[in-house]
Amino acid sequence: MQTRTLGNSGLEVSAIGLGCMGMSFSYGPPPDRQEMVALLRTAVERGVTFFDTAEVYGPYTNEELLGEALAPLRDRVVIATKFGFDLDPNGGPKWVGLDSRPAHIKQVAEASLKRLNIDVIDLFYQHRVDPAVPIEDVAGAVKDLIQAGKVRHFGLSEAGVQTIRRAHAVQPVTALQSEYSLWTRGPEAEILPTLEELGIGFVPYSPLGKGFLTGKMTETTSFGSTDFRSILPRFTPAALKANQALIDLLGRIAAKKQASPAQIALAWLLAQKPWIVPIPGTTKLSRLDENNGAAALVLTADDLAEIESTAARITIEGARYPEALEQMTGR
Repeated sequence: MQTRTLGNSGLEVSAIGLGCMGMSFSYGPPPDRQEMVALLRTAVERGVTFFDTAEVYGPYTNEELLGEALAPLRDRVVIATKFGFDLDPNGGPKWVGLDSRPAHIKQVAEASLKRLNIDVIDLFYQHRVDPAVPIEDVAGAVKDLIQAGKVRHFGLSEAGVQTIRRAHAVQPVTALQSEYSLWTRGPEAEILPTLEELGIGFVPYSPLGKGFLTGKMTETTSFGSTDFRSILPRFTPAALKANQALIDLLGRIAAKKQASPAQIALAWLLAQKPWIVPIPGTTKLSRLDENNGAAALVLTADDLAEIESTAARITIEGARYPEALEQMTGR
C-alpha cells in the first residue's frame, strides 16, 4: 500500500484508509464482532494504517471494537475519532443535538482514549460545526489536549471555508473530513482550493457514495429500517434509477482498465490531489481488497478527461441528506 501525507502536518497514512462506522452502526444490523476484529487486523496486514471511528457510532461500540482489534497493532496504525454530539443520556442509539463546549470536548477525549485503549488520539475531529460555540474555543480546547499529550492532530468535518480559516489560525488543522465523490462534488469550488492554500489534508468519507458507486444497486434495491440509507433522498427508487448514468460511466472506464466501478471511483479521488485520502468502509474482506487495489490503479489524463466530460453532462438526482441533516453541513 502506498502512503500519503495529510497536508503540511507530517501525518503519514495509507493512501486508502478504512471507515469503520458500518461495522457497528447505520447499515443495518451490525455484523459479528469477532469477524470485524479479524477484518480490522487483516486490514493492517494488507497495509492499511488509517482507521476512522467516532463516539457516536453505536454509540460507543465502534470505538470499543477498534480498541480491542487494534491494541496489539498500535504502533502500526493511525486512529481518528470525533467529538461534537450530545448523546442520549439514557444510552439510546440517538444523538440529541450538538455539543462542542470545551469542557465537553475534554470529557469526550478522556472517554474515547479509554474505549480505544490508547494513550493518545492521533487525529481528533469536530464531527459537525456547533453554531453555539465559537470555533476558536473549539480549536483552543483541542490545542490544550495536544499540549497535554492526549491528542496529536486536530481535524474538522463538514466545515465551511471561514470556519476552517478561523480554526486553523488558533490550532493548525491537519485534515478536513467531508463527503466527496463523483456524485458529491461540492467541495471542489471553494473547499479544495482553501485546503491547498493552508496545507490541510482532505479525507473524503462515503467515497463510494454509501455503496452506490460500486454499481451493485438498482431502482429495485431496498433498505431495511435500521439502514440509514432508507431515509436519504438520493436512495429512493426514482433517484437510484436516474443516477444509473454515473454507474454506466464508471462501468465503461472499469472495463477498459480491467477494474471494478468502485476502484475507478476511488482512483478518481486519489487523482484529484496528492493529499486526498479516502476512507471507504466495508465489512467484507473481498471488498477491502478490492478497495485497496484502487491505490495501484493509474488513470491516464485521457481517462480523467473522459470521466470529467461525461460526468459534467449528468445531473445527480436527490439531496445527500434530509433537510435537517443537510443544515448541519458546510457551516
